[in-house]
Amino acid sequence: MNHLLRVPVLASRAFSSSARQLKNKVPDAQKIFQADNGLPVHIKGGTADVLLYRATMTLTLGGASYSVYWLLVASMPQKKA
Repeated sequence: MNHLLRVPVLASRAFSSSARQLKNKVPDAQKIFQADNGLPVHIKGGTADVLLYRATMTLTLGGASYSVYWLLVASMPQKKA
C-alpha cells in the first residue's frame, strides 16, 4: 500500500519543469542568423544547410527539366508507320 502512495510524487517529478534545466539556445541562434555577413538566411546555419539547399535546388531543377522534356516529347506528333 505504501508504494501506491508514492506514485503521484514520482509522476510529478517526471513531468516537473525543475527536473532538467535546459539551456536557452535562442540567443545564440539569433546571433548567427542576424549577423550581417552577406549570406542568405537559408545557408547561414553552416555546411548542413548548404548541402540541403544544393540538394533541393538540384532535385528541383532536375525535376523541372524532366517535366519540360516530357512535355516536348508529348507535343511532337507521332510518326505513322
